[in-house]
Amino acid sequence: MNWQATVLTLFPEMFPGPLGLSLAGRALEKGLWTCRTEDLRQHGLGRHRAVDDTPFGGGAGMVIRPDVVDAAFAASQTPADVPRVYLTPRGRPLTQQDVRRYAAGSGVLLLCGRFEGVDERVLQAHDVEQVSIGDYILSGGETAALVLLDACVRLLPGVMGCEESGVEESFSEGLLEYPHYTRPAEWEGRAVPEILLSGNHAAIAAWRQKQAEEITRERRPDLWSAWLARKERNMAEAVGGAAQTDHFGV
Repeated sequence: MNWQATVLTLFPEMFPGPLGLSLAGRALEKGLWTCRTEDLRQHGLGRHRAVDDTPFGGGAGMVIRPDVVDAAFAASQTPADVPRVYLTPRGRPLTQQDVRRYAAGSGVLLLCGRFEGVDERVLQAHDVEQVSIGDYILSGGETAALVLLDACVRLLPGVMGCEESGVEESFSEGLLEYPHYTRPAEWEGRAVPEILLSGNHAAIAAWRQKQAEEITRERRPDLWSAWLARKERNMAEAVGGAAQTDHFGV
């Protein structure tokens, strides 16, 4: 059974968009995943298919109605165990751990907001995860949905030519990825680090680890702090486990 992405949107023509090209596009052609849309406008009210209304309490902008979104959820006929995700700047940050969880299942149902957002009640009623791809504002959730889907699809079995590519990359182990180099060995007076030409795989691995640590510490202090805390916790657990083993061995 393939991995199925269902997108609730006012602009279904935006999908699969760039995901119809390259790795994701080839995987789509092979049937490794499918992308279908549910047009929110089809569930709008009245002659003009209205999907939004003014916010209670006042304020600028419009809010997408809960009954419209609820009807779209029902029409999608998505199984209850499939994650429901609303792309919104007020959501928690999307992480690689989230992506792996979504990719490991049978698919994902994405809700793309517009205007000032979606009525909170329908999100609560459908136990929707609220997720953000970054601290900035987009015109709507469609672009964010494409980002999330791209991150998921590349992890599906058979999509990437080299499965190790999904392991040795930024965020997979809590660190940003180390630098990469290829031919020519010298370019415009800049040489490839000598260690990468040594053939000493253990030394190369150690160099890459050090580079990943230094880059993470410099560019993402938040990730660095979390990685250090996790490393210390793992060491403490290892020491505790060894002590327990020694105790039982007496």
